[in-house]
Amino acid sequence: MAGVSSEKEIMKLQNGSDVRGVAVEGVADEPVNLTAEVANRIAGGFLDFLAHRLGKRKAELRIAVGHDSRISARKLKKAVLEALTAAGAKAFDCGMASTPAMFMSIVFEDTGMDGSIMITASHLPYNRNGMKFFTKDGGVEHEDIVEILKGAARTPELSGDLSKVEKLDLIDFYAKHLCGKIRAELGDGEKPLAGMHIVVDAGNGAGGFFATKVLEPLGADTSGSVFLEPDGMFPNHIPNPENKQAMAAIRKAVLDSKADLGLIFDTDVDRMSAVLETGEDISRNSLIAMIAAILAPKYPGSTIITDSVTSDELAVFLEKELGLKHLRYKRGYKNVIDECIRQNKAGTVSPLAIETSGHGALSENYYLDDGAYLAVKLLVAAAKARKEGKRLGSLIEKLGQPAEAREYRIKIKGEEDFRSYGETVLETFEERAEKAGIKIAKPSYEGVRLVLEDGWALIRLSLHDPNMPVNVESRNAGGVEKIASRVVELLEGFDSLDLSVFNYTRDR
Repeated sequence: MAGVSSEKEIMKLQNGSDVRGVAVEGVADEPVNLTAEVANRIAGGFLDFLAHRLGKRKAELRIAVGHDSRISARKLKKAVLEALTAAGAKAFDCGMASTPAMFMSIVFEDTGMDGSIMITASHLPYNRNGMKFFTKDGGVEHEDIVEILKGAARTPELSGDLSKVEKLDLIDFYAKHLCGKIRAELGDGEKPLAGMHIVVDAGNGAGGFFATKVLEPLGADTSGSVFLEPDGMFPNHIPNPENKQAMAAIRKAVLDSKADLGLIFDTDVDRMSAVLETGEDISRNSLIAMIAAILAPKYPGSTIITDSVTSDELAVFLEKELGLKHLRYKRGYKNVIDECIRQNKAGTVSPLAIETSGHGALSENYYLDDGAYLAVKLLVAAAKARKEGKRLGSLIEKLGQPAEAREYRIKIKGEEDFRSYGETVLETFEERAEKAGIKIAKPSYEGVRLVLEDGWALIRLSLHDPNMPVNVESRNAGGVEKIASRVVELLEGFDSLDLSVFNYTRDR
């Protein structure tokens, strides 16, 4: 087959707990490796996996397939549906959908799927695409993807009967579900958001439905919303709530339209951030603090699970202001979600697993990282605050912010086993820091975090790539450079580390 044939090449498409690859030509040095044929074989691998997991015959399975706005989506979807129908499975074409909605197709009684496939590569460039898989237990795990891809390597391309595919307007079901949540919380009839002006930036991804099928039916004014139209070339900005240009776009939309609140989603709507009427961002640490503040009255004394790069100021806010506990865990949305599940099963109440990236999952919502559900929580809180003559921002007015923050990414050069090399770096780094009398945060589930008088630094291994990110925050202006200089001193002598990213620090 063209592009990818061997198990080794197919396994390269694994990206944590999903599949990612290049699906469209046009970017230099990025050959296509996620072809229609490969997508077809991966769908076959998922069928084998799901049939075995559920103890069902393939012909008994009901599987939903959806996609975001990417230009390669329809080609890959056709290939996936071919594989499903060839095996006799009942296949449903959900068209444009969000990743969380694809999981909910398994939950909703009116749809009742056994599994689902979302064709998306989140916020990655137009030439990329990928596949996410769901069962009744949620998104599949890393080891499940290994099994699915190994199955794909054994599976030939299959040609099915697309006339047997049924259409399913899943987003309509999903939007009505979200509307019902808001109406139940606010108890103000059919239009509980009447009088509120809320704008949405969908980044030309799949999230435009939130304005037209959720906010407008609830009575909100959505004028001034931007980039709601699906466009897989993403001509306006990267659909990523972590992107500065994207956040500037939603901030401008809020201020220009004098809106009460702005919401921004990534391409497949499993992440979100917000902007208050003042133009203040509710993202990263602020978003975590806001959602935690909303949940605190219902879950007093509970534990909030975050990724490893959250600020000291967030920890103080969660523990001192909200009376909650804070557990910093590993980067990776599946990591924080799985830890949240483990904590609850062990008897520790943990209502929220959330990354600074905007991935947030609530125990009350199937541990599903769902940007639209986070938006629902913000909207309900905003409407309640408005009734009481308060601002939504008052929930986090006591949250401190560092004076400076920066991330450096140190490349690991020339090491075939970069993970082993990086782990050696971390061990030595920690030993040197302790000898220098620097406090180390314990326990640490990822990397080494230095605790300093004016801030902190965390060095860790990237989840997938040969580099070592270093996050630094300081409570003093000019403090990041000083902290970064201390990090460099502790890394001297590791010749495979490209420390040139710190040159500006050492030259000053």
